[in-house]
Amino acid sequence: MLLSLEDATVRFGGRAVLDGVGLGVAEHEIVCVLGPSGSGKSTLLRAVAGLQPLDGGRVLLDGRDQAGVPAHKRGVGLMFQDHQLFPQRDVGGNVGFGLRMHGASKDQQGERVRELLDLVGLPGAGRRAVASLSGGEQQRVALARALAPRPRLLMLDEPLGQLDRSLRERLVVELRELFGRLGTTVLAVTHDQGEAFALGDRVVVMRDGRIAQSGTPLEVWQRPADEFVARFLGFENVVEGTVAGEAADTPWGKVPVPAGAAQGVRSLLVRPAGVRLVGADEGLRCVVAARTFKGTHVAVHLQPEEGAPRLEAACALRVAPGVGDVVGVEFDVGDVVVLG
Repeated sequence: MLLSLEDATVRFGGRAVLDGVGLGVAEHEIVCVLGPSGSGKSTLLRAVAGLQPLDGGRVLLDGRDQAGVPAHKRGVGLMFQDHQLFPQRDVGGNVGFGLRMHGASKDQQGERVRELLDLVGLPGAGRRAVASLSGGEQQRVALARALAPRPRLLMLDEPLGQLDRSLRERLVVELRELFGRLGTTVLAVTHDQGEAFALGDRVVVMRDGRIAQSGTPLEVWQRPADEFVARFLGFENVVEGTVAGEAADTPWGKVPVPAGAAQGVRSLLVRPAGVRLVGADEGLRCVVAARTFKGTHVAVHLQPEEGAPRLEAACALRVAPGVGDVVGVEFDVGDVVVLG
């Protein structure tokens, strides 16, 4: 492992904001740490960078304990949400800053700055003033500056957080392609699950200073570890039920569960795609309470007539029922998850 955290602990005022975290990042891997505000994800990044001392545990880079190693000697790059560019320096001066600190000659600086500006899509921008740049351009300059000294580990703290959604979605694709081309090892933190799932080879979900789940984007999305992870990822169809065999008794009636599911009282997740609308005289009878257009589909919010918790279904626009319509609901077992 290029990076290993062993039982890493940080306390603020007696409270553990990083609580015995163990995490490894392999060379060339992109790991995205995801979690709500206060979950400890930014503290984790600062601890790895050497900006936040540990109260317990270890940070190892290439197997070497980093205790006592100052931030500027760890060989890691760090890019913050607000970019923290130097306004008094032009673009080239910003990108070349780390190279000067490492003693590179002017010729070496100039060549590396030109190479990086080409790489991040800003060819010939070295003389431009920072104040003249758009938010997306500033993000690219900050990235080029972080990459300039060829860090063995690049860390990103909410790198796209200040940008509008369409620009974020475009840049996250460009970043993944760029890191793949360079073979960069990346540890990124974000609260945006779309960003984490698009960028990461692996997603780590944090809660209250601990890791709630770690896995590939597909694994985390398909099988959330528990109700917290499921709801954090935006799934609302979570209910408690009693699993017996291949079905569960729930407030929504009988819900099929996958073969081999854990038995007894469990939390169940039904993805919206697994809420199938049928005739009003079939399945669970519901009233359409609201509709939300999602671009690729319509989210239909359903209130069961028996007073059970609401359900969300994903429907194609052309077949989505209207508010006030009465429909029946059945469940597809392929989109039912018995949570831990």
